[in-house]
Amino acid sequence: MTEDPPEGRGEGKRNIYLLGLVSLLNDASSEIIQPILPLFIASLGAGGLAIGLIGGLADGLPSLFKLLSGYWSDRMGARKPLVAAGYSLSAAGKLLLALSATWQQVFVLKVLERSGKGIRSAPRDAIIAESASREGRGRGFGVHRALDSFGAVVGSALAYLLWQAGMDFRTIFLVAGAVAFLALLPLVPVREGRRRSGGCLRPRLSPEIVPFVGVASLFALGNCSYMFFILRAQGFFSGDLAIGAPILLYILFNLVYTIFSIPSGAWSDRVGRKKVLTLGYLLFAVTSLGFALVSSAPVLILLFVLYGLVFALVDGAERALVSDLCGAEARGTGLGAYYAAVGVAAIASGLVAGALWQGIGPEATFLFGAAAAVAASVLIMRIPSPSAIS
Repeated sequence: MTEDPPEGRGEGKRNIYLLGLVSLLNDASSEIIQPILPLFIASLGAGGLAIGLIGGLADGLPSLFKLLSGYWSDRMGARKPLVAAGYSLSAAGKLLLALSATWQQVFVLKVLERSGKGIRSAPRDAIIAESASREGRGRGFGVHRALDSFGAVVGSALAYLLWQAGMDFRTIFLVAGAVAFLALLPLVPVREGRRRSGGCLRPRLSPEIVPFVGVASLFALGNCSYMFFILRAQGFFSGDLAIGAPILLYILFNLVYTIFSIPSGAWSDRVGRKKVLTLGYLLFAVTSLGFALVSSAPVLILLFVLYGLVFALVDGAERALVSDLCGAEARGTGLGAYYAAVGVAAIASGLVAGALWQGIGPEATFLFGAAAAVAASVLIMRIPSPSAIS
């Protein structure tokens, strides 16, 4: 299969910003839920192991859809229908969360909601990669992540305001679902590059991608769910602050993530993806070590700043590197394979982190994360640099 890019670089930029706006609204809806979800799960009587199960399996299992949807978008020559289906499924899952009465029901509905992400992510990222030049791909992903994470700032701020206004968890979930359906509107004018059938009916992955996916999976194994960072923060506060303060810290995390996403993506274009990822992995190791040893609220604030910077460095650069390693005819498949592998690692990460948290203590969870991140930072420098792939 061959492709014609969107007509003109201006159209490509328009696609990136439209998809960024979709993500902004969708992530706002998600982040209305995210900072209160671990608190809601705990209120249903769940412990650390159950939270790890939800954080790992609910995020990891649907990642297998990313491989299938990415591959299918390459085969059928159309990505946008899968993107729309994924966002619609996520919106429905968020609305239904308001009806959950047990943590097991929360688990099922989170799997449903994250399955939508599994369906949309690889085709959407392929559209972003194809809407930017190779030398500007890191910045393109940085723009998308900046808009996405700004939505997280808006959403977590709304969560705090809605909580302060006296809304209960379930009502907040309903508000989040309504915002998620609004996110479908900016998707309508997105235009894909024209595709025409060719000889590549079975997209093949470059062997260069395999070692990097292994390193990214190792990092994901140590990068436990954000819910553990929220629960760690909650232990430093009492009364009303036990809910309000973790939400505010989560807003801080997303604000830092937003501010540094575009500069980090552009920096990866200039100095190379591997250098940026090495720094990001090492910074996560330092951050995790800090969460293991933290003993005061001021240090906790600094750690959430570093946590946001880690995501700004790592998230866009990983996706840009995968896109660099894949030709246009297999880009959806490559991104899907990356997401699937990282998702499986996330399942293991949630279970390991939850078991360590409940069996030994919070410190063990974060020390494990630091060790995995150090190992990933060493291994990534051994990966050959990508050849010039369009």
